[in-house]
Amino acid sequence: MITSKIKQRIIGKGRGAIFAPSDFLDIGSRASVDQALSRLADQGMIRRLTRGLYDYPKKSPRFGYLSPSADDIAKAVARKDNQVLQPSPAMAANQLGLSTQVPSKPIYMTDGPTRTKTVGRQVIQFRKASSKTLVGAGQKTGAVFQALRYVGKDRIDDQMIGQLARALNDKDRVLLSKQSKHVPAWMHPVVQQIVAHA
Repeated sequence: MITSKIKQRIIGKGRGAIFAPSDFLDIGSRASVDQALSRLADQGMIRRLTRGLYDYPKKSPRFGYLSPSADDIAKAVARKDNQVLQPSPAMAANQLGLSTQVPSKPIYMTDGPTRTKTVGRQVIQFRKASSKTLVGAGQKTGAVFQALRYVGKDRIDDQMIGQLARALNDKDRVLLSKQSKHVPAWMHPVVQQIVAHA
């Protein structure tokens, strides 16, 4: 019974979803959820990525099961451990198109302990960060603050401001403005330019 409910929820999330037993504690006890997930993994419906983390893998006709993205894994780990997550400045700058450099190892800032997690061939680093660094974590605004950190106050130009402005919707802009009181002072005028940019 619990197994079929969990199975339905996993299918509902779609292929590529990553989850932890804690995502199903509204369905049954921890022990019964663990048992159900282990059963579904044995049947080959889901895949065990690492202790306490599973995915419903995407399948390619040519390559078989695909590995989940580092970003999806990091988000699932943070959710499982009840932590906030922020891409590192270099990752945020790359995601928002301010830098073409792809960081060799995905690094995330978090309010949890500094650690490295290896899932399959992916090696993901989590670094404990101050609350100032985690402003806007989990939102687009957080990535904007991180990207600004990466570029640095003396290298930000109008083109970058335009690019960041285009990455945000109206709701994001309001939030960016509100959250900017918690970031370094040099970012304030830059945030105002991003918000005013239309």
